[in-house]
Amino acid sequence: MSDKKVKTNASADTSFTAPQDWQVLAEKELKGSAEKLVWHTAEGIDIKPLYTAEDLEGVDHLDTLPGIKPFVRGPRATMYAGRPWTIRQYAGFSTAQESNAFYRRNLAAGQKGLSVAFDLATHRGYDSDHPRVEGDVGKAGVAIDSVEDMKILFDGIPLKEMSVSMTMNGAVIPILASFIVAGEEQGCSRAELSGTIQNDILKEFMVRNTYIYPPEPSMRIVADIIEYTAKEMPRFNSISISGYHMQEAGATLVQELAFTLADGREYVRAALAKGLDVDAFAGRLSFFFAIGMNFFMEAAKLRAARLLWSRIMEEFEPKKPGSLMLRTHCQTSGVSLQEQDPYNNVIRTAYEALSAVLGGTQSLHTNALDEAMALPTDFSARIARNTQLILQHETGVTKVVDPLAGSYYVESLTSELAEKAWALIEEVENLGGMTKAVADGLPKRLIEEAATLRQAKVDRAEEIIVGVNKYRLENEDDIDILAIDNTSVRNAQIKRLEEVRRQRDPKKVEQTLAALSEVANSGTGNLLEAAVEAARARATVGEISDAMRASFGDHAAMPEVVGDIYGPAYADDPEYRTIVSRLADYGKSAGKPKIMIAKLGQDGHDRGAKVIASAFGDIGFEVLAGPLFQTPEEAADMAIIEKVQIVGMSSLAAGHKTLAPQLVEALKAKGAENVIVVVGGVIPRQDYDYLLEHGVAAVFGPGTNVLDAARAIIDLMEGRLRNQ
Repeated sequence: MSDKKVKTNASADTSFTAPQDWQVLAEKELKGSAEKLVWHTAEGIDIKPLYTAEDLEGVDHLDTLPGIKPFVRGPRATMYAGRPWTIRQYAGFSTAQESNAFYRRNLAAGQKGLSVAFDLATHRGYDSDHPRVEGDVGKAGVAIDSVEDMKILFDGIPLKEMSVSMTMNGAVIPILASFIVAGEEQGCSRAELSGTIQNDILKEFMVRNTYIYPPEPSMRIVADIIEYTAKEMPRFNSISISGYHMQEAGATLVQELAFTLADGREYVRAALAKGLDVDAFAGRLSFFFAIGMNFFMEAAKLRAARLLWSRIMEEFEPKKPGSLMLRTHCQTSGVSLQEQDPYNNVIRTAYEALSAVLGGTQSLHTNALDEAMALPTDFSARIARNTQLILQHETGVTKVVDPLAGSYYVESLTSELAEKAWALIEEVENLGGMTKAVADGLPKRLIEEAATLRQAKVDRAEEIIVGVNKYRLENEDDIDILAIDNTSVRNAQIKRLEEVRRQRDPKKVEQTLAALSEVANSGTGNLLEAAVEAARARATVGEISDAMRASFGDHAAMPEVVGDIYGPAYADDPEYRTIVSRLADYGKSAGKPKIMIAKLGQDGHDRGAKVIASAFGDIGFEVLAGPLFQTPEEAADMAIIEKVQIVGMSSLAAGHKTLAPQLVEALKAKGAENVIVVVGGVIPRQDYDYLLEHGVAAVFGPGTNVLDAARAIIDLMEGRLRNQ
C-alpha cells in the first residue's frame, strides 16, 4: 500500500504517495488557513480546527472516574447504564384542572416526573382577582391561588410516588406551603414528598425579574426554606440554582457557568449563617442549566460545572463526599427556537437534548416546536417527550458511561471553560460575593451586553440561523397553537377564590397571617413553617405574600440600558448608515424621535426589550426604558408625561391580546391617540390581525431583524408627519 497512488480533491492535479504524505498535506492545509479556520466564540475561547494530545497537557481531571471527586465524568458511577435520566417535562397552563389533565396524559405516555410552570400572577404573589394581573392569569403557566388549586393540580397523581419540580422564586413561600398541605391532605407526609423547589432569587434580580421583595429579605426566605426542608423534608431538594434563565437572557456559557455557581456559593453561606451543618443540606442542593446549540461546548459546560462546584464546596469542609457533588436538571434552549420554519425546532431540540445527555444531566426537559409562539399543544408536547424516549431506547447512549471522556476537543473545552468561569467567579468574590455583585449590577450588565452583541451578529448573518437569516421560506404556513382564553380562566379562578374565602374560618386565617407577619417582622422563627399554618387555614397565595410584603416591602428595579454595542458592530454596514441618516433627517424637521419601551403586566422577561432599547439608542432614537410591571394605564400616563412619539410594547408571556388594546384605549382616552403603538415579542401570526384591528400600528414577531423594525417605525413616523 505504501507505493499506491492516491488522488485528493485538495487540487485537481495533486497526487502523492500514501500514507506519509497525508501528514505533509494536512500540515500545509492547516498552516495556510489556520487563522481563517479558528472560531472566535462569544465566551472568548478560540476553537481550533484540530485538537491533539498536546492540548491536554496539564489537564488534571483526565484520570478521574464517574462518581468520584471532582465528578467531571458524572455524579454517579454507572450513570445512565444504571438508570436513565429522568424525563421531566415542564408544563402548566390555564386552570389547575386543565394542567392536571395534561400531566396525567404525559405520565401515561412515558414521562417520569413533573415540572410545574406557574402563571406570572402566581409568581409575583398576586391572587387571580388582583387588578394588576388581568392579562396574566393562566397565560404562561397554571394559576394557583390556594391549597384547593394545588389539590386539584395533583388530583389522581400520587405524591408519595411522584417527584415534583416547581419553578417558583418570588412567591416561593406560599406555593411551597400550599404544596406541603396538599400533600398532607392527599395522605403524603412532608417527609415523604420528593422533588425540587427552584427557590433561586438571585438570578431573578439578574435576569428573570419575577421577584417580590428586596434582596436581603429574599435571601432570608431562601435560607428559611433550606432550614425547614433539611429538618422536615429529607427527600426534597430545597433549591435549584438556575443558570437557565441567564443563558435565555443572553449570557455566554462562561457567564452562565460562573454566575450560577457563584449564586450557589452565596446560598450555602446563607444556610450556614442559619447555623446549619453543611452536610445537612448540601446533598439536597440542585442546579438547572440551559442547553443551547453549541453542541460540544454545552456538554463540556456540564462537566466543568461539576468540577468547579466540587472545588467550591471543599471550602466549606463537608464530611460527606455527596456534599461535593453537583446534580443538575437541564432544559433545551427556548431562545434557539424560532417562529420561522418552526419544524426546524424539532431538530434543534434533539441536538440540544443529546448534548445534555452526553454532558451527564440527571433530568431533562425538551422544548416543543411551537414554544417560540405559544404554550405547547398535545401534538408538539408528544414530539418533545418522544425525543427523550428515542434517545433513551434507540440510540445506545445509555449503554456507556461518559462516552465523550478522553476527547481531545471536549476535555480541552472542559478545562478552558472551567478556567474562564473560575476567573469570573473570583471577580464576583472580589466584589464581596454574589449579593453585592447583583446590587452593583455587574452580572446584569455583562449579560445584556452579550445579548445585544449576539443580536447584532444574527442580524448581520454572521451567526447563521436556518430559516431565519438564511434558507428562509418565501411563504410560511400557520401551525396550530394552544390558545388560552384568559378571561374565562380568570373568571373561574375568581369564582373558586370566592368559594374558598366563604368556606374558611376567617378568625383562623387572621391569626395565622398575623403569626406569619410577626415572624417576618421579628426576624426570628421560620417563614415557611408559619406559612404552612396559614395555607392550612386556607389563606391565599396573595394573602400570604402580602403578610410578608407588609414587613419586607416590594423590590423595584431601575431600568438601565447598555449602549455602543449594536452600533459599533454595524459600523461599516451601508444599510445601517442609511437608517441612521434617515432618522437624523427626520429629526431635523420634527425633532429627535423618542420611543418608550414598555413592559406591561407581570412579564419580567426583558431580554428583547433591553436589546431593542440598546440598539435603537445606537441608531439615534431617544430611548425611555419603562419600568417593569406597568399597567396599560400607567404606561399611557408615562408616555404622555415624557412626550414620546412611539410606545413599543414588548410581550413574551402571551398577554398581548389583552394588554395592547388596553394601552391603545388608555392613550386615546387621555387625548394621546397620536402616539404610535407597536408590539414585539413572542406573538403568533394568528394574532397579528387582531392587534392591528385594535389600534396597534405594527407587530414585530420572533426573529425580527432590528434594522427591519427600525425602518418600519421610521416609515410610520414619516407617514404621520406627512398626514399632519
